Amino acid sequence: MRIEFEKYHGTGNDFIMLDIRNHAIQESPDIIAQLCDRHFGIGADGLIMLDNATKSDFSMRYFNADGHESSMCGNGGRCITAFAKRLGMINKECIFEAIDGTHRAVILSQTGNVYEVRLQMADVEVSGWKEGGIFLDTGSPHFIQLREGIENTDVANEGRKLRNDPMFSPGGANVNFIEEKDGILHIRTYERGVEAETLSCGTGVTAAALAWAIRHNLEGPVYLQSPGGPLKVHFNKGDEHFSDIFLEGPATYVYSGEIEI
Repeated sequence: MRIEFEKYHGTGNDFIMLDIRNHAIQESPDIIAQLCDRHFGIGADGLIMLDNATKSDFSMRYFNADGHESSMCGNGGRCITAFAKRLGMINKECIFEAIDGTHRAVILSQTGNVYEVRLQMADVEVSGWKEGGIFLDTGSPHFIQLREGIENTDVANEGRKLRNDPMFSPGGANVNFIEEKDGILHIRTYERGVEAETLSCGTGVTAAALAWAIRHNLEGPVYLQSPGGPLKVHFNKGDEHFSDIFLEGPATYVYSGEIEI
């Protein structure tokens, strides 16, 4: 079976995008993992399927590079918005369904193949910092930990240990290391499902911004720098939860292709 795909990235977090509205594909973890393999497939941190929806413009399903369907992906949410725009499905605004509920997105600008997208995220319950860090669920589970000299942090090994810590059983958690420098919150993320450091993680960036706001009693926005590029998070902070959370940043179309599966 030959399928068409498009490749996108959100600050270096890259995705294979499939439009399955008119033709479904076999949802085999082995096939999806092979497509995401950087040596034997297209190569990506994850695969996203765009499908029809009854009460919104479209639906989004996200699969990690290990081939298994996963929780919400913030960078992927921005990229699927750009994908829908290129497909002619939307103009500048859209509403779509994801595993964690309904999301709204707006394309703020476009320069060539780069779309600046603001994506509304789900509300998040306020949690407290503990000695080791803080846990927040921003559509995906995230553990955030402060670091000095973040550029020297062994994200692969330290992230893997925390990701599999029994306190996050049974599903584990994504792990984020953060450090503030000159008003910018720098972040590095170890992603479960990818089982490696990624250049950017949208739900992780969101969690880090909210964690920083809790720690310092801040109002938004928070400006962040991931290894793959800058992102911004807006929010309203209440006593018990964050609302009106928006993740803002680029979604870049890379290329289109076909592949036999």
